[in-house]
Amino acid sequence: MTETTNLTGKLLIAMPGMGDPRFDRSVVFLCAHSDEGSMGLILNKPTPDVTMNSLLEQLSITATAEGLAQPVRFGGPVEQGRGFVLHSDEYESVVSTLKVPGGFAMTATLDILEDIGAGRGPERQLMLLGYAGWGPGQLESEIVQNGWLICDASKALVFETSDADKWEAALETLGVAALALSPDAGRA
Repeated sequence: MTETTNLTGKLLIAMPGMGDPRFDRSVVFLCAHSDEGSMGLILNKPTPDVTMNSLLEQLSITATAEGLAQPVRFGGPVEQGRGFVLHSDEYESVVSTLKVPGGFAMTATLDILEDIGAGRGPERQLMLLGYAGWGPGQLESEIVQNGWLICDASKALVFETSDADKWEAALETLGVAALALSPDAGRA
């Protein structure tokens, strides 16, 4: 591989036999991908007993908005105490929002949580703690070793599909049945 294909805004689908239980059956949204490394958020691993309401309460943010009972998700093993909001791109933080191709954005500043609590946040969002990170060439190596499949991200898949169904739904976008997957890499 001489030049890195930019996978920013794509979904990674964990293959069976990956070997890292933190990524078992995971779907990862890539917020950034370049020759310098990659950063993504695991979309389908809810944290037990942590909801948006309870998180806002822990942060002493008054929540007056409806519908804040959704789970907070495990975004990845790096910086698990840090929060990230993956959201639709009509919202932009006054502090810092990273726009991602496909109509997505990611914000990791406290002001988005205050806006969500007040009902002024993005139309669609997922709250995640931690992120997944790869050094230069690491993700590409994992893809070549049959660790990940890649598919396009859609707002329906990211925001509307249940956590329990995301992995199989992502596979279906590629026309792949979960039972047909092999944990072994092959060469033609």
